[in-house]
Amino acid sequence: MSWSGSQFAYCSNVHPGETLTEIESNIVRYIAPVRQRRGLESMSTALWLGAEAAAQLVRKPDALRTFRQILDERGLYLQTLNGFPYGGFHRARVKERVYQPDWSTPERLDYTTNLASILAACLPPDETAGSISTLPLGFAPGWTLERQQGAFDKLLALAVALAELEASTGKHIRVCLEMEPGCVLERTAQCVELFTTWLPARAQEKGVDADLVHKYLGLCYDVCHQAVMMEDINASLESIVAGGIAIGKIQISNALTVSDVATPATRRWLGQFAEEKYLHQVCTRAANGDRVFRLDLAEALADTDYPVQNEWNIHFHVPVHCETLYLDNIRTTHEANEEMFAFLSRHPQCRPHIEVETYTWNVLPGAARPHDDDGLIDCLTR
Repeated sequence: MSWSGSQFAYCSNVHPGETLTEIESNIVRYIAPVRQRRGLESMSTALWLGAEAAAQLVRKPDALRTFRQILDERGLYLQTLNGFPYGGFHRARVKERVYQPDWSTPERLDYTTNLASILAACLPPDETAGSISTLPLGFAPGWTLERQQGAFDKLLALAVALAELEASTGKHIRVCLEMEPGCVLERTAQCVELFTTWLPARAQEKGVDADLVHKYLGLCYDVCHQAVMMEDINASLESIVAGGIAIGKIQISNALTVSDVATPATRRWLGQFAEEKYLHQVCTRAANGDRVFRLDLAEALADTDYPVQNEWNIHFHVPVHCETLYLDNIRTTHEANEEMFAFLSRHPQCRPHIEVETYTWNVLPGAARPHDDDGLIDCLTR
């Protein structure tokens, strides 16, 4: 089965807004106009609800009813939520704080269970399945075995809570861990081990039915993240399916892949992408073929020992409809998305929710950045 245009959402984390009032304003100001400009009668929307807004919706049933009405009246329906950033995603400097609180904390569990309750209440009447993307346990620097065991326990508690939610509402919500460079889970092999070995073993220790892990947890596959990590997209997806792991959501996204990195013109342009708000992880190959990683583009540019003989893959979510930016050697990883679509065409049983994620429109350099509401709506529509 194919996907209709209305089933392709875009992630609303591009829009600043932490309170429920701000999010409702974004729905009216941006998301509904994108639907209209796409010429769709209805459109799936992939909302980012931070912890503050999620708590408001859970505490106040009247607010939740109003929220659903705002979506319904504008031809929008909800199948998936972005639960990766807890809050503060549009502060002046985000960087590694986007991974806090991590899955070893009760705050992350409470936030995610709130999101699950909201999504169950907002799914269309004829829809029984929803998905929520979340961070891949936590940020790798400073991660400990103690925090890892705590994270496993929180995920097991989440699986139990999601089973109870389905029993009471009839709605199946799957929470999907999203691999990201520099995090505890950044490579496909780590996720396969998590679902086939680590979590089942911990479930047995804790007396939790391991089947709940496979039924209510899964992966959110952000294409550009795995392209940055230099993974073969088809082989990566095939190994996930072979491991019996559900892919609940796929995020269509482009990273940068840059050759001739040593040339002055290239480095001048790359300097414009080394902005202060978000982390922009970098991966390349040394002369011997080993992968060499840096946590941020500014760090890689400043490191005179960082290899320049091979392409740099850079975690910067650039427009998915672009193949190059500014210079012919500053390209995007659009071919990785084509590989992902080819995989889906070969695996019709794999039916993830699909969203485009380009949260960096407002920090893109120069002419690529939209400068008003109409420009942003046009960019999102394209």
